[in-house]
Amino acid sequence: MADQTAVFEAVREGMIPAHVYNDREIFELERDRLFNRSWMFLAHESEIPDVGDYVVRHVLEDSFIVTRDNKGEVRVMFNMCLHRGMQVCRAEMGNASNFRCPYHGWSYRNDGRILGLPFHQEAYGGEEGFKKKGQTLLPAPSMDTYNGLIFISLDPDAEPLEDFLGDFKFYLDYYTKQSADGVEVRGPQRWRVKANWKIGAENFAGDMYHTPQTHTSVVEIGLFREPKAEKRKDGNTYWATSGGGTTYKLPPGTLEERLAYVGYPAEMIERMKESWSQDQLDVIGRDGFMISAASIFPNISLVHNWPKVEDTDSDEVLPFISLRQWQPISENETEVLSWFIVDKNAPEEFKALSYKAYLMCFGSTGMFEQDDVENWVSLTNTAAGSMARRLHLNSRMGMKMDGSEVVPALTKEQFAGPGKAYVGYGEYSQRNLLSKWADYLEREPEPAKGISLGGAIRGEQGRTSCSEEQNR
Repeated sequence: MADQTAVFEAVREGMIPAHVYNDREIFELERDRLFNRSWMFLAHESEIPDVGDYVVRHVLEDSFIVTRDNKGEVRVMFNMCLHRGMQVCRAEMGNASNFRCPYHGWSYRNDGRILGLPFHQEAYGGEEGFKKKGQTLLPAPSMDTYNGLIFISLDPDAEPLEDFLGDFKFYLDYYTKQSADGVEVRGPQRWRVKANWKIGAENFAGDMYHTPQTHTSVVEIGLFREPKAEKRKDGNTYWATSGGGTTYKLPPGTLEERLAYVGYPAEMIERMKESWSQDQLDVIGRDGFMISAASIFPNISLVHNWPKVEDTDSDEVLPFISLRQWQPISENETEVLSWFIVDKNAPEEFKALSYKAYLMCFGSTGMFEQDDVENWVSLTNTAAGSMARRLHLNSRMGMKMDGSEVVPALTKEQFAGPGKAYVGYGEYSQRNLLSKWADYLEREPEPAKGISLGGAIRGEQGRTSCSEEQNR
């Protein structure tokens, strides 16, 4: 533990022990102390729009059924039969009024309640041997939503989701609340990369510094209107509670002109003006910063960009939004899940072109994706050797030797968003993200709470016990 304490102290100072990007012991700590406690994104409500719709998603090895029950309520249930532990649902998505375990035929309603089991009387003596009433698939210990995003925590005592997101909700709204009806998603695309999950989360949280080097070719072929990738340094990076990200600096103009500059049609701009607060509008219209990439701790990232879609000789661009999750497989492998996001009320032509823009840039075959992954795989491979245990990576960009800041944080008059923001290159967000990572890994886990399957389930979902739900 002494060595781990030194690792966490170094991380907080911005000097990252290189081996944390490919270390089995660190990964086991992440499994037990981070992913068992933090809020984790699973799905968006638009993926299960109708009664009976479901998708199956994972938090590391734990499989969950995310479904809309017969009352229209969202449910998240552990995908394991109460009898002998078989996965109840084997499909990744579909529509079902109930789920039937393929092993012995136990069946469950789409709210998790047990529906029936073969030979109940002959095998168990009926209700005297096994009481069906009150029995249900194990619900997620904590579940909540924000702007249609469905999150769970494996910690029944997790802080409320809105408290966890904190001030980052201000920025999350740009991606997920462009009109009163919210957004819809398409996907996810899924693929695996031989890279540590933290690298992608850090990259999207605030790494504008890599753009002029890693993504030079994307700019040179004319995909973007800005002539040089170095323009990124004119934007800012920010961190707020549990998330941080980057912005672009826009040309002078009104709010409407700046939103049109990145490709939004007038009707969408009017809905944005109705949906966002005055401070949210001021970030763009008064301060001239457009929200770009971001990460929510621990493993969710968002992208907002506006490439040329139809003709690289034209100045016309079209924006897209993407959400991705870095799902750890091991210390050196990550499954990437990538969703396309678009305003539900956007014109159909806009949706089609925005999806095309997304596919060009990100997703499994996107140009940005290919550039990034090459770096991340190389970093992970190099971090596995013995020499990496002797090296501390310098993540102190934006800090002087005495710990003071290279540039002062923007004032409220310069940037209307919450948290702390700095213009230019800096690793403020990466340091904040890894400091939060260190806090989780350093904290001893609480004793696990047992759950009885002989009587009423005592697990919690959204802070409401199943036995209470049955009595309503």
